Amino acid sequence: MKVAYLGPKGTFSEEAALKYFADKEISPIEHGTILDVLEAVAEGRVDKGIVPIENAIEGTITMTTDGLTNYDVWIEGEAILPVSLHLLTNEGAKLEDIKEVWSIPPALAQCRDYTRELRVETKHYSSTANAAESLKKDGRLDAGAIASAWAAETFGLTITKSNIQDYAGNSTRFLILTKQHSHQQKAEKTMLLVTPTEDRPGLLASMLNVFSSLGVNLTWIESRPTKKKLGTYRFFFEATMGLHESHLQKAIAILETYDYDVRVLGSFDAKHL
Repeated sequence: MKVAYLGPKGTFSEEAALKYFADKEISPIEHGTILDVLEAVAEGRVDKGIVPIENAIEGTITMTTDGLTNYDVWIEGEAILPVSLHLLTNEGAKLEDIKEVWSIPPALAQCRDYTRELRVETKHYSSTANAAESLKKDGRLDAGAIASAWAAETFGLTITKSNIQDYAGNSTRFLILTKQHSHQQKAEKTMLLVTPTEDRPGLLASMLNVFSSLGVNLTWIESRPTKKKLGTYRFFFEATMGLHESHLQKAIAILETYDYDVRVLGSFDAKHL
């Protein structure tokens, strides 16, 4: 089974893919961007795809939400990966000699207290894995990379300092995608994309009232511009109900009677890795 993920090797996306499909024989295929992963799934070039959609600290990953509006894919699962960031160095490096720390901007932001304490310069890379791989290739002993234990193992680096993120309990939520729309008989969650046909006062409140009146609990709401006119938005709603449940079906029907475009993006279970 071919599974597309956001590369390069050593990323949290690769780790999530291998752990989620640990009981299956897969061929992981790395892609350069999240949109490349979505496109590969939509065109049927891979069997599955995995993309990050939300980080506990940084919030929603808008490239994924925007991609979901443009590609015809189906969410069949969710994977929640605990995220621990570490300072990786080449073998023989000493902490007191580190002058630069390399990583992707969000990872650097999540470890700002630690890098300030070290009084080091920071350098941006396209991914935590790319920073780790570059450090290994350069062989520098005065630089470190902020990345995962997975990246340390992948590139043969040493974990010089563990768990350097500013906040404990960080995790990233990933979506498992497929081309085929397959409805589970029972599922824990459903994600909807609702696009109003016109803007008016109280628009979002009226949608929320529909869910509330039917007892549909929402755990995630995100608005994104339609990119057609300034001030017009579409809304993502994630409900803690499967599509099979009558209350959610009623909510969808009512929203459609209001002349909203309602697209079901998937009905799925969550898996903690």
